[in-house]
Amino acid sequence: QMRKPLKLKALLSLFHFLSFSMMQINAGDQAQKQIITTYSPYSSALETLEKQINYTFHRISLLRRAMTHASFSEENNKALSVLGESIIETSVSLRYLLDDIDVSPKVINMKIAEIVNVESSCAVDGMRLRLHTVIRVSRKTNSTSPSVVCGAFRAIFGAIAIDTGSS
Repeated sequence: QMRKPLKLKALLSLFHFLSFSMMQINAGDQAQKQIITTYSPYSSALETLEKQINYTFHRISLLRRAMTHASFSEENNKALSVLGESIIETSVSLRYLLDDIDVSPKVINMKIAEIVNVESSCAVDGMRLRLHTVIRVSRKTNSTSPSVVCGAFRAIFGAIAIDTGSS
């Protein structure tokens, strides 16, 4: 039986569940955090993105980096994108194994390919979040390019993983 591809919201919810169930929150560390408020259109766009993904970053610099393409800066989202892709693969595998422990590896690999390796699917989810309006790219780079949007989408997952692990 073929299952519908995971939706963005379900994937993000599963990822949040996994991240929060593996981390311990130290209330003392939370109280010591400094809140730096900056008002700019870009900061506002990042705040809107946080609301869309239902996650507030402890280190907003991670989201900023996730939304920075290699054409814009040497400090970019490439490494976060690689990490994010691995996290998505793991989340998809876990999701299908939780539903059916006897699911075949072939089915899991097929579902991973649908979500991770198909750039257009990844880009569609990124466009739905309007990442093309947030990601910083050079003037010569098209922010709506599927590879740019998909890289940013994957980088969000990597940024959340690091943020939850460092809080």
